[in-house]
Amino acid sequence: MPPRITDQVTWQQAELLMQPTFIRVVDNIRKQLDESAWKGIYKDVLIWPANTTDETKALVTQLLQEMETATSEQADTIRETLARLPMPHPGYHLCLQRQDQEISIDLWELCYQVCFINYSPERENVDIDTTLIDDFGEVDWQHLEVKTKELVRKVFANLPE
Repeated sequence: MPPRITDQVTWQQAELLMQPTFIRVVDNIRKQLDESAWKGIYKDVLIWPANTTDETKALVTQLLQEMETATSEQADTIRETLARLPMPHPGYHLCLQRQDQEISIDLWELCYQVCFINYSPERENVDIDTTLIDDFGEVDWQHLEVKTKELVRKVFANLPE
């Protein structure tokens, strides 16, 4: 799940950092893949809240499909039902493959690890890594590159042999 940010300054800093971080993560992954035996493809995925049952996922998917052809009255009923159900959020994964091994890595989670100090999906509050922002309130590209490169290097170093 994306981190929950309630502080306006943290929100603005996250907005400043997320796109450049995503670009640096993808570029550093490309560089690692060039030197690796792993092959990678990117996939759009749906991320469901924890403990969402397969039945609930199927129901939500069915309702979303029905919404496309529903009358306005039916759409209102469907929206009311969906409001009470867990909804997925879009994700973007790197699927790594080598021989018979396959590993999926959540790219947004990698970005969160770069942008936030000691990021963990279980933490309620997050703190921006302010070393990634220079004295003028702009992205510090040097620090961003160093942190991103190190994180991506660790991801590839921890892949199975």
